[in-house]
Order: sequence, then C-alpha cells, then structure tokens
Amino acid sequence: MTSQPDQQIPATPGLEQLLRPVVRESSVSEVAKRLLDHLSAGDIRPGTRLPAERQLAEALGVARSSVRGALSALDVLGIIEIRPGSGSYVREGTSEFLPRAINWGLMLGQPRTQDLVEVRTHMEAISARLAAERATPEGVARLTEHLAHMREAGEDRRAFIDADIAFHLETARIAGNSVLSDILYSIRALLQVWMERVSDIEGTISGTLCEHDSVLRAIADGDPDRAERAMADHMTMASERLRAAMASPAAEAGDASAG
Repeated sequence: MTSQPDQQIPATPGLEQLLRPVVRESSVSEVAKRLLDHLSAGDIRPGTRLPAERQLAEALGVARSSVRGALSALDVLGIIEIRPGSGSYVREGTSEFLPRAINWGLMLGQPRTQDLVEVRTHMEAISARLAAERATPEGVARLTEHLAHMREAGEDRRAFIDADIAFHLETARIAGNSVLSDILYSIRALLQVWMERVSDIEGTISGTLCEHDSVLRAIADGDPDRAERAMADHMTMASERLRAAMASPAAEAGDASAG
C-alpha cells in the first residue's frame, strides 16, 4: 500500500489527558482496547497522528513495550498505519472496519491474532479438500484465472492481493459449503489487511504463487488429500510470514518523529 503524504491531521491536542492508566502493567490488550474506545467515541479522527509511543506509555502508565505491541496489533488490523520516520496514523475508513475488528476480538493482541490464524488454517484446508472433491471444469477455470491475475499483477500489490483473496474465496465457493464460504467471506477485510501486512516480506510474492499453484493442481486433479496438504502447507508458510511481519521493527520506527 502506498503511504499518503504526511499532510495529515496532527496529534489530537490533549489526547494524553483523555487517557487513563490501564489496570495492569504490560497489558497489550488493555492498551489496544483503550485506544479503540477513543476511536469509537470519536475522540480520534481518521487521519490523526497518534501521540508518540513514549507519550502514550506515560499517559497510560504502562511500559513502552505494551504500547508497541498494541500499535502493532492495530496496524495488522488496518486500523492505524505505522509510517517509519513519521508516526502512527489513524487510517481513513477505520469506522467501517472497526465493528468487524471488535467482533473478531483481534484487538486483544498477537495471541488472539494467532488463534485466528490457527482457525483459518483449518478452514482453508477443509475448503481445499472439499473443492478437490467437488470441482467442475468451470470452477477450475475460475481458479486458474485468479492465479493468472496474481502472476500478471507484477509490482501492483493491490491487484495481487485482490486476486489472492479471490482465489481463496473461489476455492470456498467450489467447496460448496455455504457456512464455510460465508465465514471466509466475512473475514475478507481481515485477509486483505493480512496480505497488505506481509507483502513486503521477502519471498512473499514468489512463495505465494508457488503455493497457490500447488493447491490449484491438486484441486484440478481431483485429489482431496493432496489439496488439503497443499493448502495446509500454504497456510503454514503464510502464518510464518505474518509472524515475521508482526515481529518487524516497523512499530518501533513509528515513534521516531515525535520524540
């Protein structure tokens, strides 16, 4: 995703005074929920630059590591954008995504995020198995087209991400299970945030293409065991890329401009 120019709404005056100390030291979930409360209440407008990590830590009475973890979790969710050398900004359109983030409980930090990763891994594997059992030539053709769009995207990350998500949703559609399809569709926005977060990790594009190709071939061959295994392998690698993204030093850079 291309960062917007830094001509944004400055940090909300007095925001530190609005924040009360959290109950427990080093509580990533409490910090994230406190920030989300102020977003929901309209205290922090889209485009606003948040106070520096140090200022937030002092206002909330927690360690900077707690603030760093909370900001990283909110960045993964797409609620804020951490810009190295500039600061942390509330994304435009946050109000539309926020209810879904709250429903999934992902503001509770990395442990909860990893719970979703685990659940999604199993859902996608089941989806691929069923797709291999039930695929029609038309369904395989649609999957092939989505993979082709991924290859054709080149440096256009948005196009690549859209085609990647379409591939997974198409697999669920071919699987013919409406509940499974609805669940995966309902977290489509989260999948987009996930892909945006990991797309800068070296090897993501080439690895994702290779892994999707293995899934497609297994589904086209009507081999449920191989399709399930290929998708599980893909999700394992995707999860590793997500963990690498969440552990990146970008969150620390978000404090650079405000001291």
